Amino acid sequence: MSAGAPTVGVLALQGDVREHLAALRAEGAVAVPVRRPAELAAVDGLVLPGGESTTIAKLAVRFGLMDPLRAAVRAGLPVYGSCAGMVLLADRLVDAPAGQETVGGLDVTVRRNAFGRQVDSFESTLRLEGPDLGGEPVPAVFIRAPWVERAGAGVEVLGRVVGGEGDGKIVAVRQGDLLATSFHPELTGDRRVHALFVEIVRDARGHRSGAVAGEERRPS
Repeated sequence: MSAGAPTVGVLALQGDVREHLAALRAEGAVAVPVRRPAELAAVDGLVLPGGESTTIAKLAVRFGLMDPLRAAVRAGLPVYGSCAGMVLLADRLVDAPAGQETVGGLDVTVRRNAFGRQVDSFESTLRLEGPDLGGEPVPAVFIRAPWVERAGAGVEVLGRVVGGEGDGKIVAVRQGDLLATSFHPELTGDRRVHALFVEIVRDARGHRSGAVAGEERRPS
């Protein structure tokens, strides 16, 4: 792991990998594609990109990544999931194909393709909550997007749809070092979500480094 800028991986099995890599680099991270367990073990944080969640899950199993991904989340690796990535982080799914696997870790129930099919994709603007995301509305691109139907007590709701058929639906959440959005900030040029995630990764790495230093100073 980098001693300077945080190293943030993007799961590069399918989906909009290049756009996430560019946004992360613009926010000062060392951004790298992740396709193998050894590459996963070398990052400070990870992005699960948009794409097709069932395909990404199947490829993760085929590449021997699903169990390491689950273990990494349990161990506290910061992870951001956009669109399909939100589906992959969810502990529970609605309207999922039989047997669809997820990485899990995020205490939410997510409905896949909640806003409709590809032809129903749309752009909107959202007001996101929190000191790092507030201010001007965030442009949001929804492509066969999910939404969060139920969020656990430990999940912070960062954004909801206002108006239209999805009025009030949850589309951005955070639980500790896990972050997820229904929409694709990597496609709009507004990097506030990526900036927040890079900061989450920096903070988590700092906490881990402090804990290790404390262990080293402790008398045997």
